[in-house]
Amino acid sequence: MIKIGFDIEGGDFAPKNCLDGAILALTELKDAAKLVLFGNADNAKKYFSESNINPDSFEYVHTTEVIDMGEHPTKAFSQKPNSSVFLGFKHLKEGNIQAFASAGNTGAMLVGSMFTVKAIPGVIRPCITSILPKESGGFGIILDVGTNADCKPDVLYQFAILGSIFAKEVYKISNPKVGLLNIGEEPEKGNLVSQATYNLMKDSKDFNFIGNVEGRDLFSDMVDVIVCEGFVGNIVLKSAEAFYKLIKTRKRSDAYFDRFNYELYGGTPVLGVNSNVIIGHGISSALAFKNMLLSAKDIAEVKLDEKIKTVFQ
Repeated sequence: MIKIGFDIEGGDFAPKNCLDGAILALTELKDAAKLVLFGNADNAKKYFSESNINPDSFEYVHTTEVIDMGEHPTKAFSQKPNSSVFLGFKHLKEGNIQAFASAGNTGAMLVGSMFTVKAIPGVIRPCITSILPKESGGFGIILDVGTNADCKPDVLYQFAILGSIFAKEVYKISNPKVGLLNIGEEPEKGNLVSQATYNLMKDSKDFNFIGNVEGRDLFSDMVDVIVCEGFVGNIVLKSAEAFYKLIKTRKRSDAYFDRFNYELYGGTPVLGVNSNVIIGHGISSALAFKNMLLSAKDIAEVKLDEKIKTVFQ
């Protein structure tokens, strides 16, 4: 059975939202996966009992330390060996769990990814993605969205490979269309990095490159995987989140725009590391945590990390 590690001390509203999310996920995961909770086991068991949930429905790794959201990632990770994040990565590396999910200190999660499970040989820089709902009803993905602010062309080329594998294996998109985010469709458009990356990608046999795409193409069927530097990707992501918030503030409801709610997706995998690591939003609600855990199950089930290793080796 798949075992998913879950940091119940991570996030702005931990542990309550985490535990409520675990309860919601429990009913949907059923026999498909077992949740292993990293955090204060005594508090968790007490909370479940008070909520009329059998504490034995979960496994526990009791921890005595927490890496707070504002702590320096590298220092905290090394100085708190009994924290939920540190022990989560330890169990992940040892193969006791097949995925580890947390909405805690993002920097510490990236430190654990890079220095505990480590990057897959051949991957220059692991990255994270975000979902882009398509108006037609499907999904596209954009990467990177914040891990790597500045990228060289060979790194962006690898993002295209990573994104294609993710789209194909998890979202079941056959032969995903890859586009390079730019300020125009023509090959000569954009900055020097964009131009060099286009020349690197244009004859690729590693993925289905369709050329440059513009901001207006983000939510169309023209493209499935959008490649960009983390600086640009994060601005795109935060702009979409802000637009969704504006719509909700004005009490407007629309079936398409409702799909921009981050709670529906919960978290994003770190692509390019030697296991399955899922990072969630710090403000995650119980619903967001539930969907993060379901996503972790899907990613572990298809053995996404193994699929990426096969391609790069």
